[in-house]
Order: sequence, then C-alpha cells, then structure tokens
Amino acid sequence: MSATLLTGAAGFIGSHLAERLVADGCSVRGVDAFTDTYAPAQKRDNVALVSADPRLELVTADLARDDLSGLLDGVDAVVHLAGEPGVTASWGTAFATYVERNVVATQRLLEAATAAGVRRFVYASSSSVYGPEIGPLTESAVPRPLSPYGASKLAGEVLVGAYAQQRGLSTVSLRYFSVYGPRQRPDMAAHRFIEALLDGRPVPVHGDGRQARDFTYVADVVAATAAALTAPVPTGTVLNVARGEPVEVRELIAVLAEELGVAPRVERRPERAGDTPRTEGRADAARAGLGWEPLTDLRTGLRQQIEWHMHRRLATPSSALADALRSSPVPTGLRVPVHEPPGGFAAEVVGAGSDAFREAVRWEAVR
Repeated sequence: MSATLLTGAAGFIGSHLAERLVADGCSVRGVDAFTDTYAPAQKRDNVALVSADPRLELVTADLARDDLSGLLDGVDAVVHLAGEPGVTASWGTAFATYVERNVVATQRLLEAATAAGVRRFVYASSSSVYGPEIGPLTESAVPRPLSPYGASKLAGEVLVGAYAQQRGLSTVSLRYFSVYGPRQRPDMAAHRFIEALLDGRPVPVHGDGRQARDFTYVADVVAATAAALTAPVPTGTVLNVARGEPVEVRELIAVLAEELGVAPRVERRPERAGDTPRTEGRADAARAGLGWEPLTDLRTGLRQQIEWHMHRRLATPSSALADALRSSPVPTGLRVPVHEPPGGFAAEVVGAGSDAFREAVRWEAVR
C-alpha cells in the first residue's frame, strides 16, 4: 500500500493530521527533526498515542541536511508542514535558520517528490504572506509579508508554484490563518494567555489588544489539509484556510478568562515588529475546491484547548497540588477523588472539564 509522507508530524498541526490520516485508514510516514524551537519532549508527547499505530512510521530526519533519496520510497503523496515558525523570532541573524528550514528544506523536498513522481504535494503556507490589509483577504491579494518569517513562507509558495508549472508536480498550497487548539506551540497567543491565567500571572499583550486575528481551529485546518490530498483542483492552486470571523486579542482574553472563571490582569508591552493589525481570510475558494467548511466556533475550540492545558497540568502536578487534591476541598467546597495509577499520581476528577476540574487546576495557580 502506498503511503503519505507527512513532514512536521510531531508538531502542533502535524500530530493532529497524523491521527486523522491513520484514522482514515492511510499509511503515513511521519518525519520530524525534533528541533529545539520548543521542547522536543512536547512534540514526542504529541505523537505518543498515534505512534503505537502500525500504520504510522515515524522517522527522525532533517529535510534541509539529510539524504532524502529513500524517504519517499513507496510514497504517493506529500504533506509538507515542517518549518521554522514564528514572526517575532525571525528578525536578525536568526533568519538564516528560517531560510534553511523554510526555503532550502522545501526545495529539497520538492526535488525529491518530483523524482518520486508523487501524485500530490500539499504545502502549508501562512496568512503571514499577506500585508496589512483592512478588508477580507482573498487569494488574489498581492502578498506583502511584514516579517522575515512571512517572506520565507512566501518563498516556499513560489518554489511550490515553480515545480507545479515547470516540473509537472501536482501541488496545493494552503494559507493557514491563526491556528489554535490542543497541542498549540508555547509561543502562540492562546497558549501563552491560558498559561498566564492558570498561573494567576498578568497576561502579556503587545500593543493595545485591538489587533484582530482570524482564529481557525486545528481540527478544521486538518480537515482542509486532508481534503487537499485528493481534491480535483488545478495544480498550483493556492487556498486560504480561515474561519472568516476575526476576533480582537482583548476579546480572546475575555473569553478565556470567562471560561476559566478568573479576572484577567493585562500587562501592556510594546508592539512587535512584523505583527499585522488584522487578519481576515475569505475561504470561498477552499469551500468550492475542497468541499470544506470550518465547523468549530471560537468558544468551543478554546474550551478544547483549555481542557488540554488542564490535563497536562494534572498529568504532572506539583507536589503541593497533589497533596491538596488528596486532602482538601477545592475552593468551591467540592472534594476531588484521586487514585494512584502504576505510572504515578493522577487526578480522577468528576467529569474532565467540570467545575471541580477547573477549580482544581486553577487552585494550583492561586494557592
């Protein structure tokens, strides 16, 4: 059986896509370099469950440096999610890393995919290729990236288009808009805000908080990406993957605080170079070409992400939280039963996501 090559398989979006493809009955060769952009341990946790499925083969490899000649053996499709993320970190001498991991790696993989004769190459691009437009963005908007990161993703898109036009490779490029959800990278907004709120720390906000982002839930992004593997669209197609409902950063914080039952304290910080004031994507072309529809509203998606943060904390609680959960009622007056599994402490809360669960985790932050 032919397989799909999935790069960045242990990352935020990649691990969800690996699970989706395996659940759909696909054989997947997942590739990840496990770089230290953020903790490799989190990436390994991301794929801990799906790695046990025999339909996933997980390979550690650096696409920019390692020999790729055998990586595509038996592969008939590629989803290229791997790359160096982050707008803020892309300035200065760090840009060399972005060139290597977002441009050189992409070109080398395109070359290998062309030689292997794969039927489809799906490239994960970004809304960062756009400029500071006021209205909804369509794929026909002239790209004007405001950061070296955005420029590197646009360079990858241009390479993908060149291989589509000149080498006959069937390609689709997807411009993801502000993806959020469980397993989100630690540098991303919702992750940072949730952790600050759970810790009882001020929430760091760059600028006035009126920046708007078109937050798109990870499961919806995964659905669009999976559809792009087989959709009958012209080679070289570029599509926005966006919910189309921009939300200001201050509104995002308010929703998170309400879900957690806390009063947020905001710490104002200077604006960051490369941050666009607003993103809003029109995804009509993805709806038509992929038969895709974003299904998850912001509050529902944020609840799922909050649950993930809480489960992580209860999986490895501090000794103070463990003792508190064993012996004392949480602030609501509810006692949380616990048990000692073979692997160590775990809290067995009445309904994960219940008020008791939320209070137990929040109590650690304010104890």
